Formats: sequence, C-alpha cells, structure tokens
Amino acid sequence: MNWDETGPETDEPTGPVLDDRLVDADADGEDTAVEAALRPKDLEEFVGQEKVREQLDLVLKAARARGATADHVLLSGAPGLGKTTLSMIIAAEMNAPIRITSGPAIQHAGDLAAILSSLQEGEVLFLDEIHRMSRPAEEMLYMAMEDFRVDVIVGKGPGATAIPLELPPFTLVGATTRAGLLPPPLRDRFGFTGHMEFYAPAELERVIHRSARLLDVGIDVEGAAEIAGRSRGTPRIANRLLRRVRDYAQVKAEGTIDREIAMAALKVYEVDARGLDRLDRAVLGALLKLFGGGPVGLSTLAVAVGEERETVEEVAEPFLVREGLLARTPRGRVATPAAWAHLGLVPPQQGAKGQQGLFGA
Repeated sequence: MNWDETGPETDEPTGPVLDDRLVDADADGEDTAVEAALRPKDLEEFVGQEKVREQLDLVLKAARARGATADHVLLSGAPGLGKTTLSMIIAAEMNAPIRITSGPAIQHAGDLAAILSSLQEGEVLFLDEIHRMSRPAEEMLYMAMEDFRVDVIVGKGPGATAIPLELPPFTLVGATTRAGLLPPPLRDRFGFTGHMEFYAPAELERVIHRSARLLDVGIDVEGAAEIAGRSRGTPRIANRLLRRVRDYAQVKAEGTIDREIAMAALKVYEVDARGLDRLDRAVLGALLKLFGGGPVGLSTLAVAVGEERETVEEVAEPFLVREGLLARTPRGRVATPAAWAHLGLVPPQQGAKGQQGLFGA
C-alpha cells in the first residue's frame, strides 16, 4: 500500500540492492551450503515451533500407522524460520525421497506435469514460494492434490485432446512467506496448515549452542545469549551471526566465544543490540534527525537515506515496525518513543506542530 501522502515520485534514487545484509533472513549461496550441515534430521531434534512440531508429529505418526502417505502440508511464515528444514524432516520421518522445486520455476502447466509424472509412490514434493506459481500450473495442481491425476493436453485448438494421467500417491509440502496470496481452492486442499512463528531468545540460544557444537566452536551461555538477542527471532540469522563471530574469535581471540567477543565482533559487522544494521539505523536516523520523527512520506524518506523506495519499504521497515520503532500511518512514517530512546535522542517538544514542528524550521 502506498502510504506516501504526496504520491509516488518519479525521481527515485537507484540505490544498491541489499542482498548481502548480515541480518537478511533470505538464504544466500553460503547459507545454503552451511544449512545443509546444520539442519536437524528429525522432529525431536528440531528446536522451537512447539505447536507446529507437536501437530505435525501426530499427522506423520498416524500416516505411518495407516501405511499411507501423509496429508499435504502447507507451511507459512517469514524466511529463515525452518520451512525447508521441516519439509526434509517430513520426508525423513516418512522414510520417503524428497523432490525440491519452487513456484517461480514452474511457469507452465507442462513444467508441473513433468515433475508430477516422475514422482515415486509416497515421495514428498517440496514446493517453495508456492504462491508464485503460474495460474495454469496452479489449476493443474488442484486435481493432482485431490485425485492424484492430471490431464495432459495434446495438440492445440479444436483438435486438442486431454489425456488423463494417473499419479502415484504423494505428499505435497508447500511453503510460502505470503499465505494471503494463495487462492482459497489451493489452501483448502492442504490437510495440515502450520504457521511458523518468530523464535524467542531462549529458543535461539538452543539453536546457537547446537550449531556451535556442529561447527566445533566453543561458546559460553552469555555469548550465545548476546548473539540470540541480535538475531531478529530467526534461526538463519542466528547461524549467520554465529559464523561471523566465530571468524572474529579465531582471528582476534582464543577461538572461544564469550559475551565480550560477541559484542566486539557484532560491532565490527554493525549489528547493534536489537539486531538493527546500518540500513535500519539510517532509516531511523533520517526519520528522527531530518524530519523530527515524522510523519514523512516513504519516497521522501528513501531519498533521505539514498536508497530505493522498495528497499526501505520491503527490506528495512518490516523489522522496524515489528520492533515497535516505526509506525505506518495514512500521513506517512512516524517514529515511536522507543526509536528515540534506541538512538539516544531526545524527542522534540510536543507543543511544536505543523511544518515548524515537523522540519524544525
């Protein structure tokens, strides 16, 4: 939604795409390689998501007892919370192979038909970012999920013929970061739906201790707590910060991570005590120092920090809003009292109103 009271501006900056942020919840090439070694292999080893884990355990145990394939599973939630890991655990618990693909990779119904027709009985098909699948493929998936059958169209025009193709029973695990974009007919075909929540600091500490053991890194309780507190409630970020702190400890210290080492390392990488990085602080700093805490339009704020409008809205704002540091209003972005306190600034007097209070003129 466009919250900028002045409307979109055409003179937007062309700032860099921030795909290398240390606190980015999306996986990069290095994360993908390391996560394979750090992923838990069964539900008992999986940390956090207690409700989803308990419910999923019942679904899988019941399916094994019946000797049947598990119901289709939909997992929703922010990136980095364990959706891919749970899909692999589902396959392992069902003693079945897993096929991994993504919604953007399936742009035609034929792409999906080729995948479905090659599945083995009981196989798990993991479809990441399922909401980004093309509409023709989506409609084909309805029948495949419900009747284990697809109709392959041969030919074009009036002479086209639909050939029914029977599929072996399989389990579809769909993952999405935007469950609201899934059409109701698709959502209704999933037998189990689980929403992944952000992790509490105590849960992240358990994740960090486990990862440290696998990485053969010494870490004490306070060191793990310091990293967990800056991980934005996301295991992927916790593991990434742990690896960077490990590097610092190996070069600058004895190789063991304590609270002082963790604080010094994350200061180097510009991740503060609440998990804010350079971009987050730049957005807050501009909002507070240049615009008196707002309200200010999104495009104006983006120009002030030298980033693209989409970068500020989609990369920086979600976490700032979730942390209660920034609010979106119909008039624009507004800083909260917590934002002033976090940056150590004093808010302007409440008596100043309008343009004078807004811009300090």
